[in-house]
Amino acid sequence: MLQSSTIKFLKELKKNNNKTWFEANRKNYETAKADYMSLVDAIIAAIAKFDEPIGSLKAKDCMFRINRDVRFSKDKSPYKSNMGAFIKPGGKKVNAPGYYFHCEPGQSFAAGGLYMPGPLELSKVRQEIDYNFDEWGKIIINKPFKKYFTDGVDGIDVLSRPPKGYSEDNPAIAYLKMKSFIVSRPLNDADLAGKNLVKEIAKTFEAMKPMIDFLNHAIQ
Repeated sequence: MLQSSTIKFLKELKKNNNKTWFEANRKNYETAKADYMSLVDAIIAAIAKFDEPIGSLKAKDCMFRINRDVRFSKDKSPYKSNMGAFIKPGGKKVNAPGYYFHCEPGQSFAAGGLYMPGPLELSKVRQEIDYNFDEWGKIIINKPFKKYFTDGVDGIDVLSRPPKGYSEDNPAIAYLKMKSFIVSRPLNDADLAGKNLVKEIAKTFEAMKPMIDFLNHAIQ
């Protein structure tokens, strides 16, 4: 579970997203960051029970900075109003399939998959789905998968036409048009403060592991 002070800090930051306020509340930020880091370490330990390589990671390998990159954004707010961690071998800097936990009051979620891979990796995933669509289909209709990911796989940005080399009548075309392969489960503020938070997030990630394995196999 997260401390109520962490959730409160993020709510206040959203209302006061400026450097003056942040510096005046830096101690509160450091406390919230430490709380979130402890939670991420607990999540890593829970994931390692069904995905052993994850166990070598530390929270600091996975957590994103709270500072925003505003160079190419119209929104010049200097800070994120959330805390996020992308948990996968190699940590947050490696663009590979993995598990993501997003903590933001009113908009929290546990998600995972492969986000906007490069052309070569995307081509490999499409080929794997095309060649092994039966296996892919079994993964996404699996009972635990459907329980946690009621909206199915999100392609984020989807092509309007079939990618080169594939036809519209391909049974897998809905997935072959995708540019990302993401699943997500929303979490409310009561979930964040609940004693079963780590357990629930771990169960969510375990349900998506077959998809993660499929995507990793395709790329590797």
